[in-house]
Amino acid sequence: MRNAVHAEWTKLRTVGGPAWLLTAVVVGTVAASAAVVSGQSCPECIADPTKLSLTGVQLGQVIVAMLAVTVIGGEYSTGLVGPTLTAVPRRLSLLGAKAVVVTAPVTVAATIAVIGSLLVGQILLPTAGTSLVAGTSLRAGAGSVLYLALIALLSLGGAPVVRR
Repeated sequence: MRNAVHAEWTKLRTVGGPAWLLTAVVVGTVAASAAVVSGQSCPECIADPTKLSLTGVQLGQVIVAMLAVTVIGGEYSTGLVGPTLTAVPRRLSLLGAKAVVVTAPVTVAATIAVIGSLLVGQILLPTAGTSLVAGTSLRAGAGSVLYLALIALLSLGGAPVVRR
């Protein structure tokens, strides 16, 4: 399993697409949150500023799903899944290695994106009372990071099923 993870990590970091998609997760999530939060005309009227600050996670989930599907679907579309399965003949080991390699960077990018979104909400809605260390913000932020990681795993698992 360790060799499979190393091989998948090498594939992930040597291709340009995943790095750009991870960057897009961070930038897109924070930018979408900033656009939604800045569009509020009455900051005092907002019932849940944390929810509003994390609106960009919806865009982030689309990009995370694209990343996960690209990681596994790209091999099927180019025919390079044959050499991959020759090197790692156990499909579950291969899928587990891909899951580890995709979930780790997505979790890091999601954490940065969620913290950025909450910071944007705190800066643009100072009167609404958002705080990064408040119980609801902390819980919502951790849930959003977990949600994005699970979207990556779901997309990674679904891509081989619908590959044809």
